[in-house]
Amino acid sequence: MDRSELDLDALARLARLALTPEEKATFTRQLAELLGHIDRLSQVDVSGVEPSAHAHPQHNVWQDDKARPGLPPAEALRNAPAQRDQMIVVPKVVE
Repeated sequence: MDRSELDLDALARLARLALTPEEKATFTRQLAELLGHIDRLSQVDVSGVEPSAHAHPQHNVWQDDKARPGLPPAEALRNAPAQRDQMIVVPKVVE
């Protein structure tokens, strides 16, 4: 991709970045190289390749949903910085 097609100022403004002239020069070069690599990928013939969400097949990655006993209240509250009536006390965040 031609560097003249890149509008780094617009990208920096969208990302809310204040770039020095040296950073602009570096990032313009790096972005042009990156877009060049992406352009090369678009030239690869993938007509015989089926679309996929993963590089490797995924088979039932979820474990069975089985009821299990929870922690007893004393164990659950063991590391709580403050507690009252078997509940964790937290600072009020809503006025």
